[in-house]
Amino acid sequence: MADLKLPKLPERTPKRITFNAMPGLFEALNAYADAYEAAYGRRESVPDLIPAMLTAFIETDRRFNRERRKP
Repeated sequence: MADLKLPKLPERTPKRITFNAMPGLFEALNAYADAYEAAYGRRESVPDLIPAMLTAFIETDRRFNRERRKP
C-alpha cells in the first residue's frame, strides 16, 4: 500500500515546556484571555491560549519561514 494520496502523518505527541514570564507579559496574557472571552464568549486559560498564539505568530513570520525552508 505505497501510493496513497494522504502522506504519513507527522509526530503529534505534545511536548511540555515551561517558562517564566515577566510581570508585564503575565498581565498582557491575562488581558488577552479576557479579550478572547469577550470576543468568543468562552473563557480559555492562558496556558491553553499560548500554543495557539505561538503557532499563529510563527506561521505568519514570512522571513522566518523563508529561512526555514532553505536546505
